[in-house]
Amino acid sequence: MAKKSKKLTNAQRRKGLWRVAKSTYRAAPSAVFVKLAGALVTGLLPLITTYFAAQTTTALAAAYAGEAAAGERAIEFVLITAGLGVALTAWNSLEQYINQFVRYKIDAAISDDMYEHFLSLEFWHYDDKHTADLFDKARQFANFFGYVFDSLARIVTSIITMSAGLIAMFIVSWWLGLILIIAILPSIYFQVKLSRAQTAHWSENVETRRSIDMIEWNMLRIETIAELRIYGVVKNLLNLRKDLRNKDQKDRIDFERQFIFKQLSADFLQALAEVAALIYVVVQIINRAQPIGQFLYVQQVVSRALGGVSSVVTQLNGIDEDIANLFDYQEFMDLPVGKKRSRTLTSQPKNITLEDVSFHYPAADAAVLDSVSMKIKQGQHIAIVGENGAGKSTLIKIILGLYEPTQGRVLLDEHNLATVQQSSWHKYLGVLQQNFIKYSFATARDNIHYGDVDVPHSDTRFEAALDRAEAKAFLEKLPHGFDNYVNQWMEHSDGTSGVDLSGGQWQRLALARNFYRDSPIIILDEPTSAIDALAESRIFSKLLSDRSRTIITISHRLTTVEKADVIYMMSEGKIVEQGSHKEIIANKGPYYTMFESQLHETEKIEQTNK
Repeated sequence: MAKKSKKLTNAQRRKGLWRVAKSTYRAAPSAVFVKLAGALVTGLLPLITTYFAAQTTTALAAAYAGEAAAGERAIEFVLITAGLGVALTAWNSLEQYINQFVRYKIDAAISDDMYEHFLSLEFWHYDDKHTADLFDKARQFANFFGYVFDSLARIVTSIITMSAGLIAMFIVSWWLGLILIIAILPSIYFQVKLSRAQTAHWSENVETRRSIDMIEWNMLRIETIAELRIYGVVKNLLNLRKDLRNKDQKDRIDFERQFIFKQLSADFLQALAEVAALIYVVVQIINRAQPIGQFLYVQQVVSRALGGVSSVVTQLNGIDEDIANLFDYQEFMDLPVGKKRSRTLTSQPKNITLEDVSFHYPAADAAVLDSVSMKIKQGQHIAIVGENGAGKSTLIKIILGLYEPTQGRVLLDEHNLATVQQSSWHKYLGVLQQNFIKYSFATARDNIHYGDVDVPHSDTRFEAALDRAEAKAFLEKLPHGFDNYVNQWMEHSDGTSGVDLSGGQWQRLALARNFYRDSPIIILDEPTSAIDALAESRIFSKLLSDRSRTIITISHRLTTVEKADVIYMMSEGKIVEQGSHKEIIANKGPYYTMFESQLHETEKIEQTNK
């Protein structure tokens, strides 16, 4: 069932608009004053120009009738009118630059704040659906914040135009002013109702649009097209995309259709009011109660007033959704960031100790980890094994400090990890996870250097990392060597395209990045699943022969696991066995069962070699 969208009150809308104005002022204060002055110029100058144009018409009529001084007045009014027109044209040209400048300043400030906040959240938020929904809405708002401010400025301009027009009409005739106000109310009412419905529809279909984005992303990725065709799901996904698009767009169009005749009726009422005003002034001119230029003046005043109303309603109609998104943006920005921690690590800890660590996600009751205890000594090689879903990756995130235990604690020597600044802990860590980052926009060299960007690039460390990851041979063969882009969509300065890497080559490149970091503590989460067994054995033999480093490995390959000093076997969030390979294999327990087929295969190979 779709979640009902919360309705904004008028007070919330005013508060939202005020927030837009304040945020804009903080980012570009001078631009706000210029835009406010511009709203006055754009709103009032056309009416002033109309007034002098009407005076010109009256003076011309008087001159035609033989009044001697009327001709000079007509020329004077023409010059004033022309000057005002030039001023308005000049302002419109200047305003285009100001709009671009303001949008740049505001969009940059808002999006920078949003991305910085997103990357500072407590880590569990990245697994939380509510956070994902808020981020989608916040990003939608941030991407168009500058245009929201433009809309706000246009609303102010339109209100000034409408108000000035109504005041001018009241000066001509109070009852004409009253008729004009009555005529514009239905249009405002129906447009506001439509705006509310559109906002509700947008909010209720966030997941629909997200599904469309995901489908389009999967359909347009080169690496997924082969499977989509082989499995014959292309047509299915295209149809699903159409259905979701119809749900989002066609439903909106359908309910908007309900407002068409209501709005036409409101427009007809406005037209009657305009005709009544013009007939009134024509009668007044015929009876010589008003000068002839008054017809032009009234016609322009009514037109400007109605145009101002229409513009206000249109802008409100467009901005109402943005104001709703502003509150979602604010809710997202109010999400708590990671806790500030006072302690700084000044040296590598000799021991990493987990004491009865349990963990469950904030929105879930089931424990992912249940009373896990272990001690990892400096220079020790640890393997964590278990079936998928046993809690291995969550345990690694606990050790990294990305998650805080629900119960228990993690100690770095005598320091509780919960009190340690994460940056001071992470500088001792090199982490390669199964879903490692592919910096597709960068060269192979940059992909490796991203392992440690805090210091200038080191050729010595670079060469050593290539050798340890066995990545040098295939990278040297690329057209531009180590400076080759590793994505076919990137283009070099000579016009040649980048090169796509295989899964195994990407893993070697990611390993090289990890080795380039040269950290004393290395954590590997299924790091070599796409690398052949012989290459993996060589890489790990070199890695595990280095007793100056602490190594924590998650792997399903026996050849990697059996070399560890201590193996922890996990099941359903608990450690069910621990010890060396020989010790726990003798138990014939869960560890033996998990690796039984690989053990038999190893025995067969050994017997064949004999």
